[in-house]
Amino acid sequence: MAPLKQKGDLAELMVAADLRRRGYRICIPFGEDCDYDLVVERHGKLERVQVKHTTSDGAIVIVRCRSHSLTNGRVRATKHYTAESVDWIAVWESTTGTAYYIPSSVFDGFTELSLRVAPTRNNQRLRIRDARDFLEI
Repeated sequence: MAPLKQKGDLAELMVAADLRRRGYRICIPFGEDCDYDLVVERHGKLERVQVKHTTSDGAIVIVRCRSHSLTNGRVRATKHYTAESVDWIAVWESTTGTAYYIPSSVFDGFTELSLRVAPTRNNQRLRIRDARDFLEI
């Protein structure tokens, strides 16, 4: 199994475990053709969750709002996640073992987001996404 696939599988398991610990019911879609990796039942509603694996540098968590299809190591296609395709992007940050949950209202239209774990060096606060705001689903 390819290392990227292993990281993705680990992220899915860790996010699923985190959601179960929080008391949510989860479903795992059959096959690889879905835009989402998990379905969570939240407040009586089914919501689609795309799971991503990342590592941080201790200051920023990068959230990729896209996936690449690879053939022989070359990008064949790029899929951008939107509010029409998924309700949440869950990011498993392996350095700290933390799951972050970004709703579609935040990521829709973006290719990548940065979540700030540590304050900026210049104390900038405008247009900064604090990672702590995305700890709850």
